[in-house]
Amino acid sequence: MATRSWWGWGTVENAVRGDERDRLTARVAALLPGADLTVHEPPALPSLDLPAPVVAPPPSLARLCSSSVEDRAAHGHGKAFRDVVRNLHGSLASVPDVIARPRTEQDVIDLLDWCSSDIAVIPYGGGSSVVGGIEPRFDGPAVTVDLGHLAAVSEVDSVSRAARIQAGVLGPALEDQLRPHGLTLRHFPQSFEFSSLGGWLATRAGGHYATLYTHIDDLVESLRVVTPSGVAESRRLPGSGAGPSPDRLFLGSEGTLGIITEAWLRVQERPRWRARASVEFASYADGVTAARVIAQAGLYPANCRLLDPAEAFINAGASASVLVLGFESADHPVASTMDRALELCRDHGGVVQSSDEASSAWRSSFLRMPYQRDALAQQSMIVETFETACTWDRFASLHSGVVAAATAAIKEVAGAGVVTCRFTHVYPDGPAPYFGVYAAGRWGSTVAQWDEIKAAVSEAIVAAGGTITHHHAVGRDHRPWYDRQRPDVFAAALRGAKSALDPTGILNPGVLLDP
Repeated sequence: MATRSWWGWGTVENAVRGDERDRLTARVAALLPGADLTVHEPPALPSLDLPAPVVAPPPSLARLCSSSVEDRAAHGHGKAFRDVVRNLHGSLASVPDVIARPRTEQDVIDLLDWCSSDIAVIPYGGGSSVVGGIEPRFDGPAVTVDLGHLAAVSEVDSVSRAARIQAGVLGPALEDQLRPHGLTLRHFPQSFEFSSLGGWLATRAGGHYATLYTHIDDLVESLRVVTPSGVAESRRLPGSGAGPSPDRLFLGSEGTLGIITEAWLRVQERPRWRARASVEFASYADGVTAARVIAQAGLYPANCRLLDPAEAFINAGASASVLVLGFESADHPVASTMDRALELCRDHGGVVQSSDEASSAWRSSFLRMPYQRDALAQQSMIVETFETACTWDRFASLHSGVVAAATAAIKEVAGAGVVTCRFTHVYPDGPAPYFGVYAAGRWGSTVAQWDEIKAAVSEAIVAAGGTITHHHAVGRDHRPWYDRQRPDVFAAALRGAKSALDPTGILNPGVLLDP
């Protein structure tokens, strides 16, 4: 069995090493000459100086709980660049006191009862948060409730094509349980291997598919949520006009209103027909136009990912902007749909590649990106991403403003670096641009350097009319800009809901709302 890394992404066995690290280091050295690429190893777990736990579970719950150094360290941070770097430095000032692993919904209820007066509760799925969503960044005791044992597909309705699924199941195990039924949830975020259904629901996660059902929201029939005030379960329906949706209240609530324990999800037959292609554009603007036209044509590609020249060069080995296209269906061949999409690309200067080499290279790179990010973090590099969404009419100004802000901030804190952009999703009314930053940092300072860059680009995003997050959630890191994005009257309504569902404010303090 593979060993999960306590300090970084994924498993220890899949970490970057050997020839892969040598090649990665050589590419970075060519891109940023003079960078100090010395490798710094993570500290040994026994050497971590964690604060002593200040609470212990009652005897009735002790069987569910752990306060081991490994558990507390592994659950203290998410998987953002700044989390990984702090782990590498052994900087774990804020970690939970207790890790609880409920095995039934009643265990979740009992845990909330124990914590109800003055112990903060942090719901935890796969721990892949990149926005400080699972870090106890507050004073007072904290219990992390890890739902990993609630991991079953409990029921399948093949007639309605829906499944009742427990919230703690990770992506691969979920698909393994649906596969014998010939079904799939068809939701594949980049974190798929190490993130959970409950995490996807609580953060309104975006999947890999570029159009149509892009967010987990689109797949929800009903939710069951345990709150300090009781259990909420919505009626399972294909649609309803009966007032505001209770599911919409809990989707994206990031563990602040309750703990999602299970959901009915819309599932699909597994695809039988697929087509893929890559198209190069000499002009990035022409690639943007082609992506927009395809998004507005009702073709619904599974993949419509535009890579700017820098992104295409670093992760696909191409020398121009590349549009990676893919179609799939469980019902019918998709060759004619692909033909129409390629025709639209040609109308806007696209050159269809005779081989799919660039998109194949990008897909391989996509799967290794988090591991390579960790390897570069060990070498004092600043390697991180941020995402947003905007309407098509605002994209050009948003893109130029964000790139300018990122470039200026990089120059200020690191001297030199590269900013890349790709589309992760495209809608008829706008794209979801996903930016990458690569810069040479100073060992011991890279978190502070990144924080300055992040603040600059966040200001640029908000100023250009984009959202502070398209699918990474709010957590604690995006709070200043989220507070400015949401309407004040909605903030008041959210505080009212929080007060009714969590009267003592124990659930994930500081996320979405002040404690």
